[in-house]
Amino acid sequence: MNSNARTPFAVKDCALVAIATGQKAQDLRELRDKLHVISPGSIYYHFWGGRLRPRFDDPQYVNDFATWTHYQVHDEMLAERLAIVDPKEFQDLESLRHELIEIVEQRLDEIQWPTVVPSDRQFHFIRSQIVVFDTGRVVESPEDLAETVPRMSLGSVFYHFIDARHRLQSGRNDFYTWLDGFGDTYRDLCVQIASIDPYFATLSELRTNLGRVFSEYFGRATS
Repeated sequence: MNSNARTPFAVKDCALVAIATGQKAQDLRELRDKLHVISPGSIYYHFWGGRLRPRFDDPQYVNDFATWTHYQVHDEMLAERLAIVDPKEFQDLESLRHELIEIVEQRLDEIQWPTVVPSDRQFHFIRSQIVVFDTGRVVESPEDLAETVPRMSLGSVFYHFIDARHRLQSGRNDFYTWLDGFGDTYRDLCVQIASIDPYFATLSELRTNLGRVFSEYFGRATS
């Protein structure tokens, strides 16, 4: 058992501040060229940032690259290829960048003339700055997660379950990391947490899934 087991879990909240890069793409060639030089933070934002942006319907595509290709370029084949890219399967953002470039280049080899969209439908590369808030809430024991997690804000779920994967060298989430500090005591629970897919689900769904795992593990009824 290491020191994590003696340290309460401090619940944080967060927001993503969108920052314009000034980089735009009006066709697939420009998209490919910008992908070579854009900051890793922009890749992160266009794959994960949508989780914290207000949405009034369920997006058909999870990442912004696939969404733009579908709705503005009207290239269904490329949109589908981009849509199935799962960022958690890549070691880092640079590996993800190379995958995106390869997919776009492959599509450019298949078509004769890439569609040029009007200026008001360009892809705008955005990067983000994460702002972290201390909620003042702490979890003293793992059993308390069963009550705490279902009451967490979506920003807290994003910070502890999604952003942690990029923040921590281990690539794990904060719940896993904290519970791992208790040695083998919660090994089965850690395995269950690790099995939850953070990408193809909304933050609300992630919160529900996490809450269910903790409640069932600790024998508490879900609300």
